Amino acid sequence: MDRTDSERPFRILGIQQIAIGGLDKSRLVSLWVDILGLDRKGVFRSQSENVDEDICVLGTGSYAVEVDLMQPLDPDKKPAVHVPPLNHVGLWVDDLPAAVSWMTSRGVRFTPGGIRAGAGGHDVCFIHPKGSDDFPIGGEGVLIELVQAPPEVLAALGG
Repeated sequence: MDRTDSERPFRILGIQQIAIGGLDKSRLVSLWVDILGLDRKGVFRSQSENVDEDICVLGTGSYAVEVDLMQPLDPDKKPAVHVPPLNHVGLWVDDLPAAVSWMTSRGVRFTPGGIRAGAGGHDVCFIHPKGSDDFPIGGEGVLIELVQAPPEVLAALGG
C-alpha cells in the first residue's frame, strides 16, 4: 500500500480531544478541574449516546485540546462510555468527507451513524475499535474520533 501524502486527500492536523469515562464523573472533575486546573466550557447529555459529560479545555484558542469527562446515564446500557476509562481520542482533520471516503475505500471500519454533529458542534465520525471481515482496519482496541476542523483550527494547524 502506498503511504505517500500526495495520494491522501486529507490531513490529520492534531489532537482535538481525549475522552475519559468513569462511573462517577465527579471523581474525574475533582482531578481534572479542581486539581489540574482545566476549565469547564460546557456540558453534554445524550440518552442515545448514554452519556453525561463535562467538556473541559486544556490550552487556548485554536491550540486548545478538549478533555471530555464522561459518565454513563445508565451503567448497564450501551455505549458504555466508562469502559475503557480512556474512551476515545479525537483528531482534527481538514476534510472529513474526503477522509471517510478515502479510508473506507482502503478497508477502514467506521462505527454506525456516519458523519454527524458532535457534542462540540463540529461534524464527527468514529473509526471502530475493531476491524471486520469486510473492513479489516480498525483502531486496534481504540475508538478514534475524526473531527472536522473549523476555519480557525485550519488556519492555526493547517500549515
